[in-house]
Amino acid sequence: MKALNLVKLCVGAEAIDDLIARIEHRVRVNEAAGIGRVHDHVTRMHPRRESELLAGGSIYWVIKGVILARQPIVGFNKQTGTDDIRRTAIMLDPGYVLTEAQPRRAFQGWRYLTAEDAPADLKKGKGRKGPPPELGRKLAELGLL
Repeated sequence: MKALNLVKLCVGAEAIDDLIARIEHRVRVNEAAGIGRVHDHVTRMHPRRESELLAGGSIYWVIKGVILARQPIVGFNKQTGTDDIRRTAIMLDPGYVLTEAQPRRAFQGWRYLTAEDAPADLKKGKGRKGPPPELGRKLAELGLL
């Protein structure tokens, strides 16, 4: 079975440093709660293709209209909030991997992303290919990238 990925907007993040700060915060909260060293992202919907996501999939984070990083998915926890609404916590490895920039239009929720369509990981010490993220987003909006 091939791994499948998710694409998710990192709402409110202006740069990769914002994502890193969120990861570090959630890891601290989860460690203090006895959950362990994990980053959880809570969402309303539970993925129907869970087994494919658990076969090596990641969440690819969109920041300011551009995929810039990913985090491996390590599990799913169903939970009910104090408002009696069922949600799913997507459990993520707290490590993150920078990726080549790939422009994405805004969307709600998350989308599936095949391995073939996912941006490549950046090699350590290598810079990003292509234009800076903000310019890449504007070029994508114009249909030029």
